Amino acid sequence: MIAGESTFTDQQKLPGKYLALDCEMVGVGIDGTESSLARVSLVNFYGAIQLDEFVRQRERVVDYRTQYSGIRETDMIKAKPFDEVQKKVAELLKDRILVGHAVYNDLKVLLLSHPRPMTRDTQFYAGKHKVVKSKYVALRNLVKQELDVTIQGGEHSSVTDARATMGVFRLHRKEWEKGTKLLSQAKKRKREEGAVDNDAEEEGKGEAEVETSTSTFPGGGRKGVSSGLTTIVRRGPGALGREKKKWWKEVLSSKGSMT
Repeated sequence: MIAGESTFTDQQKLPGKYLALDCEMVGVGIDGTESSLARVSLVNFYGAIQLDEFVRQRERVVDYRTQYSGIRETDMIKAKPFDEVQKKVAELLKDRILVGHAVYNDLKVLLLSHPRPMTRDTQFYAGKHKVVKSKYVALRNLVKQELDVTIQGGEHSSVTDARATMGVFRLHRKEWEKGTKLLSQAKKRKREEGAVDNDAEEEGKGEAEVETSTSTFPGGGRKGVSSGLTTIVRRGPGALGREKKKWWKEVLSSKGSMT
C-alpha cells in the first residue's frame, strides 16, 4: 500500500471518512532557502489517491530540492495554479477527518484551516499515547518503528508519505479514536451543563433583554476563521535534511506515482 501500486475495489476508491495529506516543497528566493508549495497529495483510508497535483510557481525556483522533494523542473509543465489546487483540497477535506504528520505545516502552506476535532496528527498522537519517546518524531522513524517499512531513503514522494501516515493511523486507529471520542463526550457534557446554567441565569430576565442578546449573535454559531498564513515558509540551513496482518507490505515494488 505504501510505496507501490495497489488494486482497489470501486468502493475502496471513494474518498470515505478519512483522508491523509502530505505536501512537498521547492526552494525560492535569492538563495533558495524559502520554501514554496510544489506538490499536494491526498489518499484515502486504503491508500487510493484522491488528489495528486503539482503547484505552479509564481517565483523563479532556485532549488527544486530533488534529492528530498522528488520534484524536477519537468514536473512544472503540468502544474496547476495554487488557487485551483487549494480549492480541490478544501472540497475534499470538507466534513472529513484529516490525517497527517505535523499536519499544521501542510495546512499552513495551503492557507487552509481544519476543525481540530476532525484532525488526526500522527506526530501528536504518537507522542501523546507514548508510542515514541519524542514529542516531535520524524515520519520516517515512526513508520520504520511501527510498520517496519523504510521511506524517505532517497527522493521523497508526497503520495508515499501520505500512505505511510495513513498506515500508522490505521494501526492505532481504535485506541486513538477512543481517546478522541471520550474527550468529545466530555466537552459535550460540559457545554450542556453550561447551557443549563445559562438557562437558569436567564430565568426572570425581561423579554427585551433576551431578544437583544439573540440579535447580537445571530444563529448562535461561530464564524469561520481565515488562517492568514503564507504559502512561502522560511527555513534554517539545516531544515532540509530533517526528518496483525502486514497489509502495508503488499506493494513495495515501486514508488508512489501520479494518477
